[in-house]
Amino acid sequence: MYRRKAPLVAIIATTALVASACGIRGGDVETDVGVTEEACPDTPNEDNGCIYLGTISDLSEGPFAALAQPITQAQEAFWARVNEEGGIGGYDIDVTSFVRDNKYNPEIHNQVYQEIRDEVLALAQTLGSPQTAAILPDMESNDVIGAPASWSSEWLFEDVILQSGTNYCIEMMNAVDYAVDERGVESVVSVHYAGDYGEDGAGGAEIAAEERGLDFQAVETPPGTDNQSDAVNAIVSEEPDLVTLTAGPSDVATIVGQAAARGYEGTFVGSGPTWNPELLNSPAGDAFKNMFLHAGPWQPWDADTDAHQAMRDALPDVEPNEGFLAGWAWSYPMKAAIERAVDEGELTREGLREAAGSLESVDYEGLLPEEAGNYAAEPDEGVFRQSLISRVDEDAPTGLTVEQEFFTGPSAEGHTMDEPCF
Repeated sequence: MYRRKAPLVAIIATTALVASACGIRGGDVETDVGVTEEACPDTPNEDNGCIYLGTISDLSEGPFAALAQPITQAQEAFWARVNEEGGIGGYDIDVTSFVRDNKYNPEIHNQVYQEIRDEVLALAQTLGSPQTAAILPDMESNDVIGAPASWSSEWLFEDVILQSGTNYCIEMMNAVDYAVDERGVESVVSVHYAGDYGEDGAGGAEIAAEERGLDFQAVETPPGTDNQSDAVNAIVSEEPDLVTLTAGPSDVATIVGQAAARGYEGTFVGSGPTWNPELLNSPAGDAFKNMFLHAGPWQPWDADTDAHQAMRDALPDVEPNEGFLAGWAWSYPMKAAIERAVDEGELTREGLREAAGSLESVDYEGLLPEEAGNYAAEPDEGVFRQSLISRVDEDAPTGLTVEQEFFTGPSAEGHTMDEPCF
């Protein structure tokens, strides 16, 4: 199962390339759905055309709403910055006209996608692995590419998905390897949601446990803070050295807090979406400070990169949250794909898909290495295998301080990525 490689669109006339470079729409640029000659609403560039991108996120009552809201706000700020700098090839980008709430429900996700599908060129955000999977067949058949607000290993095998950062599977391989090498763990319990998100993380933990000769047990848990008693019972009864967590922040707070209250003294490590700084203010706050590590795809809020600084400048008055950083990061590949599509004169859905599939690198302004944006390679070659480990630090802006910079553990290094991990 391999990602399809898209052929490059023929290079357009020199005059159109010059026009694109100068920020002027070239007459040879072909467009179709979601692109207009009329300016975007509230644009700083009234002479530019408009590219409409859709957003489908968990904006109200789902388990990731506390992350999804800053993710969406950061993407609005990212594209506002692009527009303020003149747009792309004579076009501004609108990510506010077609925003929909999926309530972290795959059926609702598909329903609202159908509402905006014929209005947008692509999706600036499609949040959730099971949710995005629900619309993948339609995205494929209609050449709709999207930036996922998730890190499923499945996205390596889908050429309409522009993922950034390593996936949950490799992230958990690295987390287990780190715990073995730095804390001497010998047993692991993986607590996870059902579906692509939870099972991908659990799959990576199991691969690393087998590679390192550890005892391993997987415990599936449903969303909901009132539904975590079985997971807590399993942790307390098994007493593993390490518990890996691939769930939502509120449920993770319940699991960590109740397990610690009942005498568990091991280490917890959570996938990227498990963390929210408000967890430090929960009843489990002390347990997080003493027992929790965070496996992340990139450095936290206060890192010294051009991307982090640009994000902080664009969002000067917000309460720091790693969701802002995620929304900012996920926007870079879409920007690179639009730039290439404009340069090649094919700002159509098919042209944008081909442009995205030809990218061998992406300029993340230091947030990730450029090779993290290799969408032209086969999955095992193109997959980004590095992640970070952070500890909880109540003095840090988002409660996290890096303990281990970008690294690839032996399990991830040796794993052949020829299929998803779940």
